[in-house]
Amino acid sequence: MLKRVIHLFFIISGGTLGFLYFPNIIRLIGITDNVWYTTPYFGTIVGAIIFIFISFLLADYILDFLKWIEESLVKIPLIDLLFGTLGLISGLLVAYLINITLQDISLKIISEIVPLFLTIVFGYLGFQVGFRRREEFMNLFSKARKEKGKKQDDDEEKVLRTKPKILDTSVIIDGRIADICQTKFLEGTIVIPRFVLEELQHIADSSDVLKRNRGRRGLDILNRIQKEMDAHVEIYEGDFDDIQEVDSKLVQLAKKIDGVVVTNDFNLNKVCELQKVEVLNINDLANAVKPVVLPGEELVVQVIKDGKEQRQGIAYLDDGTMIVVEEGRDYIGKTIEVLITSVLQTSAGRMIFAKPKLLEKAL
Repeated sequence: MLKRVIHLFFIISGGTLGFLYFPNIIRLIGITDNVWYTTPYFGTIVGAIIFIFISFLLADYILDFLKWIEESLVKIPLIDLLFGTLGLISGLLVAYLINITLQDISLKIISEIVPLFLTIVFGYLGFQVGFRRREEFMNLFSKARKEKGKKQDDDEEKVLRTKPKILDTSVIIDGRIADICQTKFLEGTIVIPRFVLEELQHIADSSDVLKRNRGRRGLDILNRIQKEMDAHVEIYEGDFDDIQEVDSKLVQLAKKIDGVVVTNDFNLNKVCELQKVEVLNINDLANAVKPVVLPGEELVVQVIKDGKEQRQGIAYLDDGTMIVVEEGRDYIGKTIEVLITSVLQTSAGRMIFAKPKLLEKAL
């Protein structure tokens, strides 16, 4: 295919040269202009025929030369080729802008020869600068990309902080959300869906005393958030009539308003993660702010009751973390010093195992 292109190029070039210069050559020989074979069209045919024979002689050499250039370019690393080409284009552009000003000069050597010289020189210099300074250009682009990525991360974090926070029923009844809002750790608008309020009202009207108390507690918490705290609270009046489950409605609402679900329900947390919905879990926050204790540390605790295993005692930290005191049954109702032996983190929370310090001293 490439060989045919070369032949076609020679034919067109020969025909063009014959059309332009063949009549002049005939005149130089001394043949009169009135003869039919002195016309430009006859020159086109003659030029095309001559050059097609030349193409048969040179086509293989030209084809080998082009293949050599192709193989050489393929072997050049992509980065080197890219920056070299960009430098070449920049150099040619600079040469073109300079050559424009030189066209108005009447001196022929300046208006015709100098532009060609400048084009070659600036093209070469541009290629060399782009090729040899490629590492610096790459570092510059990499730095700019990192700064852009950092800016995007900051913008995403800012958007996340200001997204509306949608409260579910469990986190309202839990009550800790009011304290979190009071400390201003929760930013943005707090959204309370109407269907969550209806569920709370249904729980508050339950015949079961425990459920009724929990429902009323949830309503009191909402009243506290809305009236006593500097928080922007909105009631979402819409509903999803085709969905029955409240948790599913919360997920759909979060997708609709691009909000964040606030909950302490483990199952709702997983559903949100599966459906790519942002979720904040109060239990995760509580676990994160619990004091860190390590094996070997000493604590002062009050043993409250006996444990499941023989001679175990149970105590609690201020944050509710359970401490299993080995050989602590004899100290029920007493405040003693204990030595931490191990810490176990489970999905339900954290458990600390310890033994009385007095027993350690005795040993």
